[in-house]
Amino acid sequence: MSLPPLVEPAAELTVDEVRRYSRHLIIPDVGMDGQKRLKNAKVLCVGAGGLGSPALMYLAAAGVGTLGIVEFDTVDESNLQRQIIHGQADIGRSKGESARDSVLEINPYVNVVLHETRLDVDNVKEIFAQYDLIVDGTDNFATRYLVNDAAVLLGKPYVWGSIYRFDGQASVFWAEHGPCYRCLYPEAPPAGMVPSCAEGGVLGVLCASIGAIQVTEAIKLLAGIGEPLVGRLMIYDALEMQYRQVKVRKDPDCALCGENPTVTDLIDYEAFCGVVSDEAQAAAIGSTITPKQLKQWQDDKEDIFLVDVREPGEYEIVSIPGATLIPKGDFLMGDALERMPQDRKIVLHCKTGVRSAEVLAVLHSAGFSDAVHVGGGVIGWVNQIEPQKPVY
Repeated sequence: MSLPPLVEPAAELTVDEVRRYSRHLIIPDVGMDGQKRLKNAKVLCVGAGGLGSPALMYLAAAGVGTLGIVEFDTVDESNLQRQIIHGQADIGRSKGESARDSVLEINPYVNVVLHETRLDVDNVKEIFAQYDLIVDGTDNFATRYLVNDAAVLLGKPYVWGSIYRFDGQASVFWAEHGPCYRCLYPEAPPAGMVPSCAEGGVLGVLCASIGAIQVTEAIKLLAGIGEPLVGRLMIYDALEMQYRQVKVRKDPDCALCGENPTVTDLIDYEAFCGVVSDEAQAAAIGSTITPKQLKQWQDDKEDIFLVDVREPGEYEIVSIPGATLIPKGDFLMGDALERMPQDRKIVLHCKTGVRSAEVLAVLHSAGFSDAVHVGGGVIGWVNQIEPQKPVY
């Protein structure tokens, strides 16, 4: 369905702006009126990472007058494979500042507003209230539900995107005209069930594919042209080079935007999404060792069975000496339990300690009560024991 323009047009375009946006101005559906609306628009991009990079760059190039950036992280070398708004010289810099500088290099007529903070229940409404449209570039379920709920409560539309390995999804959620994110995903998946991009990887160029869809939808909403992805989920398979759409209807029983909502304000999203399951948290209490402690056990020739529960591709990048690779999925299916020795202390590790805590809970429930895991995982090991090794 077509929707009216989200913003009013600015009073005028300068001569320089007319020159810059001339290829937009000669498109009948955009024209002078549409470009003035873009100039008058205020768009907030949540995140300046994989999706935020192409989104910010093309929103800037398109002439969106005010771009807000919510970002608290710093640029890491592993970001550069997909986060194209940052460069080699930006490693270690604030992502927000790096993104701002790139935006202004693309278009000096854009007003960039930095929000260098972690988005949470205490600041999200205040930040969102300053903008016409939200572009969601987050990569975790807790923040996605936070963005959705705040947008619904404030009556703001937002453009959502998601990426993983070779697959991407995009949609527009606007409760006043269609479904919200909760209508599509009423509940977050169980903790540890869906690996993050940091755990499973992502094809770098996939960010551009989905980010470009997000910007296209943002422009359509702001200028009031075309049919936005309200009520439609776009699914992209890069390996098959195939797009398909799924209709998403407003759920009358939605906890947030349904006929009888039970969620009327922001909640504890970490708890709602179960970032780490209760079982894993309980198992980790008193059963967590440090990388230095593991190294001491190895030096002392302690009889331990060290298990790496990551995926084979991660193991090839970097590993802890002496570790046996048994992916987490093998434990969840029960296949790995028969490989666990009864006469040796089992020590688990993953990348950072989240997956190993989940496996630790499985082992404890199976009777391996003295099993432990390494807090901080292989990243902690490299940082504290073997800094010459790579991280990812």
